[in-house]
Amino acid sequence: MPLMPAHYLTILAKSGSRWSIRWLAILVVAAFAGRSTDTALAEEAVATRNNIVAVVNADPITRQQLADAAVERYGAEELDTMVNQNLILQACKAQGAEVSKEEVNAEIKRLAGKFGLSMDQYLGLLQEERNISPQQYSNEIIWPMLALRRLAADQVTVTQEEFNKAYIAQFGEAVKCRLIMVEKHGEAERLHALAVADPDQFGELAKKFSEDETSASVGGLIPPIRKYTGDSRLEDAVFALKDNEVSPILQLGDQWIFLQAVRRIPQSTPSADAVDAIKEQLHDSVRDQKMQTVATEIFNKLQADAKVVKFIGNAELMKQNPGVAATINGQPLPISIVADACIKRHGKDVLEGQINRKLLSQSLRKANLDVTSEDMDTEIRRAAETFGFIRENGEPDVDAWKGAVTDQGAIGLDLYLADSVWPTAALKKLVADQVKLTPEDMQEGYESAYGPRAEVLAIVLSDQRTAQKVWQMARDNPEEEFFGSLAEQYSIEPISASNQGKVPPIRKFGGQPAIEKEVFKMKPGELSGIIVTGGQYVVLRLEGFTEPVTSDPAKVQQELARDLTEKKLRKAMAKAAEAMRSAAEIDNFLEAEEKTVPKVAMKPQ
Repeated sequence: MPLMPAHYLTILAKSGSRWSIRWLAILVVAAFAGRSTDTALAEEAVATRNNIVAVVNADPITRQQLADAAVERYGAEELDTMVNQNLILQACKAQGAEVSKEEVNAEIKRLAGKFGLSMDQYLGLLQEERNISPQQYSNEIIWPMLALRRLAADQVTVTQEEFNKAYIAQFGEAVKCRLIMVEKHGEAERLHALAVADPDQFGELAKKFSEDETSASVGGLIPPIRKYTGDSRLEDAVFALKDNEVSPILQLGDQWIFLQAVRRIPQSTPSADAVDAIKEQLHDSVRDQKMQTVATEIFNKLQADAKVVKFIGNAELMKQNPGVAATINGQPLPISIVADACIKRHGKDVLEGQINRKLLSQSLRKANLDVTSEDMDTEIRRAAETFGFIRENGEPDVDAWKGAVTDQGAIGLDLYLADSVWPTAALKKLVADQVKLTPEDMQEGYESAYGPRAEVLAIVLSDQRTAQKVWQMARDNPEEEFFGSLAEQYSIEPISASNQGKVPPIRKFGGQPAIEKEVFKMKPGELSGIIVTGGQYVVLRLEGFTEPVTSDPAKVQQELARDLTEKKLRKAMAKAAEAMRSAAEIDNFLEAEEKTVPKVAMKPQ
């Protein structure tokens, strides 16, 4: 029987965690079973990787726990996507149509090439700009599009008439026009009469009265109109006009328009060398447009004819159908597939929430504290009051607030309580004994919220040399107007530069200590020294001080105490959360997994 290496025993014996004990048990069993310790450790590592997604201070979060949490939050959304994918997949199987991974990749490369990008660059841009992962893009956008095109292919033919119209739309005769657009029919009639009476004034009328700002700015000119490119009524009206003639009034949506023909643009004739390529391009363009229409009709029919029963979100149906998320035309969709999709799309964020919740739970246990229903109710009332949900009697309207938060079913009340209310109440519970208002807090809070404000002109500069130059000029000419002109010329801060130095009034204890210290010892009309703050150089001119909002602190003491307590609580909560995170031992295996996922996935299963 092979013996366990002594160094394993030494290391594990020195560590008292339950994970060390677990590894010790594995190695002992391996030794008695005649397997090498390396093999046992490797097998356990694989099992751990597959079943545990994170460990927080030796407390594991399993993949099943993450899956349940992700499905609870995003399962219904992902299920809708999967139902649509499966409807298309079932139709493809029924018709023997198939879209390969190579076709998906080729389409992505084609689309990337239209923007002058490589496939990797294009997918990276989608991830960065639109938060669409490569797998999501290929499975949920490209594959369904190609599959529907495949299903529509035998229903789409391009007729000669359709080809001719496409050719005319691109190369045919065009009419350059001016446009006047207004919302009211009476105004359109008035302007139309003026334009017909004096067509040469059409451009001026468009500038003065047209409500289409883009064309009005250039005297009503719009891009040339060709046949078969848009509204046929508009095209017919324009092509019936002679140069300088004004069309009848037409209704376009909720607007009234009329046009003036400026001149005819003759049809163009492509070069002989380009004719074949143009014909192919036009044919493909017409086919793709028709295919898109037919594909949409096919998809709508698939949805209308489908027999879909969704179990997610219905506790009774889920109990009756364990492991099944839905049936699609009688075929079960395993909930494990939905869970995997939820984890791929939202797992990182959901896991972060679970990690934070576990840290809070651990901290509460260590402090022998618990979040009670009263704590939860208090936090909900505070939130309702903070966001202005108040009844006529001045009490927080909790029911209205809950309705607004859940947004008519967008998120459930249970999730709101679990993801927002409980963590906030837990943090407050942990730091409650750290938050006490002192007389100094009350005085500073009163001066900040209700005390006088300093009204100033400001010049913000980026370097000391320019600041000294500007300060010298301001000192030599102490007039307000001159200071304002200096601000316009030199200030790098947009508000002061565009308002001759005027900025919002400065209050005490407002978070700008260097500026506040200087300005509240100045007298009206005085120039400050050069104030260095935040890597910038500020020169101020004091205009005066506002009157206090109230001169009796007792009148606002209760409201002030509540606001200051909440602010101090928030600061203490943020500090406590950061401290918990910094002190914790957290292993996040999901992040490592995500780095190994291939860039483009295959079609839906």
